[in-house]
Amino acid sequence: MSLPKGLAEEVSRNLVMVARLIDEDPEQAYAYARIALRLASRVAAVREAAGFAAYATQKYSEALAEFRASKRMTGSVELWPVMADCERGLGRPERALAMAGEPEVQKLDKAGQVEMRLVAAGARRDMGELDAAIVTLQSPELASNTVQPWTARLRYAYADALLAAGREDEAREWFAKTLEADKDGATDASDRLAEIDGVEFVDAAVEEEEAGLADDLDLDEDDEDEDEAEVAAAERAADQAEYYDEDDEEYEPLDEADVDATDEIVVVEDDERDKA
Repeated sequence: MSLPKGLAEEVSRNLVMVARLIDEDPEQAYAYARIALRLASRVAAVREAAGFAAYATQKYSEALAEFRASKRMTGSVELWPVMADCERGLGRPERALAMAGEPEVQKLDKAGQVEMRLVAAGARRDMGELDAAIVTLQSPELASNTVQPWTARLRYAYADALLAAGREDEAREWFAKTLEADKDGATDASDRLAEIDGVEFVDAAVEEEEAGLADDLDLDEDDEDEDEAEVAAAERAADQAEYYDEDDEEYEPLDEADVDATDEIVVVEDDERDKA
């Protein structure tokens, strides 16, 4: 609303493209975000979108700068967890853990607090503290039977940490619980369960494609056999034609129609020809 109408529409179009592409084509989304940023760098929503586009392309330093700018403009702490995760991306898990203990976390809504817990657990794992990561994820939100938007991701992170710690039976239990909560298939919990159980899925489409390739190879081999037979027959016909000596008074060139490539070639010695 702070921009002139024409400029606002142009910026809006670019932000819409960022939202559409950020999951499927983050690099292209980043390009649109840079255009919007060039047009309206003093708009908090633009700085936030630019931050997420940079984050999606693993440009963590740039993303952190944009998130900080947006936070200064709005005074909101909503981006605090993703800012902490940028610190992880920059190889500074200890800073992410420090942010998890800041007063800003208490101002987050429930979803933001769960997200902060996930980031903190990830930072613990970055530092090789698996047991601490598991404890960090243990919370009322994890124990709750009520499915919330964050439930599947929280359970998945807990199961993954358990598996990394060698607690396979518990990990299997929590991957199963993740699957119960993951109605949209946002995680690969089913694949992880199958991996633990030693189940291997076979893609029928891939099998059909491989079978088709095998058939093609068989056909190619048959064609090669036929080609070799034709070449051999042609060579035999050429040998038969070359037998005749052009200096011989009785030499008569053979028409191609007179040559049967399947006839057995009989070589007649010169002495025997003279006798004949």
